[in-house]
Amino acid sequence: MTEVFSRMFFTWFLMSLGLWKLSEKMNWEKRWMAWIPGLRYYAFADSMDMRAEGMGCGVLEILYFLMSVTPFASEDPTKLVIAALISLAIIIALYVYRIRIFMRMILLFDLKRRWLICWLLAEWLTVLVLGFGRKYQPHPEVSFQAGWEAGMVPAQITGVSDAMNATTASRNGLSVLLRERTVRELGKKKYLLKDIAMNIPNGSLVLLLGGSGAGKTTFMNAVIGYEKADADIYLNGTNIYKQYSQMKYRIGFVTQTNLVRTHDTVYRTISDAAKLRMPLQVSAEERKKRVEEVMDLLGLTPVASGLVSKMSGGQLRRISIAIELVSDPDLFVLDEPDSGLDGVIARELFEKLKEIAETGKIVLVITHTPDRVIDLFDKVIVLAKDSGRVGRLAFYGSPDEAKEFFGRDSMEDIVQCVNRSEEGGEGLADDFIEKYARSRIGSTSAAQTGEEVSSDED
Repeated sequence: MTEVFSRMFFTWFLMSLGLWKLSEKMNWEKRWMAWIPGLRYYAFADSMDMRAEGMGCGVLEILYFLMSVTPFASEDPTKLVIAALISLAIIIALYVYRIRIFMRMILLFDLKRRWLICWLLAEWLTVLVLGFGRKYQPHPEVSFQAGWEAGMVPAQITGVSDAMNATTASRNGLSVLLRERTVRELGKKKYLLKDIAMNIPNGSLVLLLGGSGAGKTTFMNAVIGYEKADADIYLNGTNIYKQYSQMKYRIGFVTQTNLVRTHDTVYRTISDAAKLRMPLQVSAEERKKRVEEVMDLLGLTPVASGLVSKMSGGQLRRISIAIELVSDPDLFVLDEPDSGLDGVIARELFEKLKEIAETGKIVLVITHTPDRVIDLFDKVIVLAKDSGRVGRLAFYGSPDEAKEFFGRDSMEDIVQCVNRSEEGGEGLADDFIEKYARSRIGSTSAAQTGEEVSSDED
């Protein structure tokens, strides 16, 4: 028992000492609370706007302390099991609360997430380092409250749900009916995307536009089925999620990084990709013909015998595209294909993507420099974070319609107007999300009225 008390006193003292030093950095009103079990967690969490978590953690710490120092006299096996389960439940709950509190600390002190491991293994050591380490200072200008709660509660925007429900899937092209894409973060539901619906016709080169954190890559992953959402995604009438084992071969995805072998020739690299990606029933002659068609389309025929390692940045991007395009997908998705390319080469690349779209495919692209090639795009999707920091649909239509809708002359200006004010934007996301939803409802009502008039005339 003496050993237990000694160990508990040691950890209590070091933890309290670290919190007492941290309290100075975090401007506690009552620094003495750092030395009182239960109260110290309450004061710690309350200084970061986590009063509920602090109260829970404080109560659990006291219960854990009492159970540790109070002997259990009963020898009844059932009661022993019950006591053990209660102790385990308290420990688990205490760890959950502690993790939540420290995740807020990570935001406040701008720490790496690996600090969480140190927190779980030696909580007192972590607090001592942060408390006494001069280089570790809180960043009060960072909205850690907003960062923690980002996506927890989507903004209530009039008409968005109605516009979502009014959209019906098309039998041709790509239909996206995405109700929500969520994740669980420390037991809490967090929304990444919500209420996104549209129909994209075949033969379209589509720009996916949005500020940092608006959910562009998350949206792409949801559409192609890589990270499924609560959604119905149809490609030419087939549900991608329900028929994923078949439909995944009808989708091509080019990542930001060139994932190609560098020790082989361009032709053999693309030919080997065709063997892996094309159906087994395709003959060698047909496969060869398809490889040659793709290489001609992307301007790779002149360098067919050259080593991949000797290719330029623009050629490497075209090789990456060819590897995915060789299977003749109906939906082609590219994440920043022009990254690291100069204006002329990027233009040539997007002209090739336009040619691919004109063969009847849907090509969906993320690019951070859209204005230099915006004339090539048929459609633009604008995603924006609402006031709850959830990715929502702010617009879908042609680039010219987008400029008119937002009252801006460029795509970069459109992104700026929907970005949050703390990100250098105008903070108008909610307004445009609602405006677009109302326009969708209005156009749907007009279309239904037109159908009724036509029916009466017949």
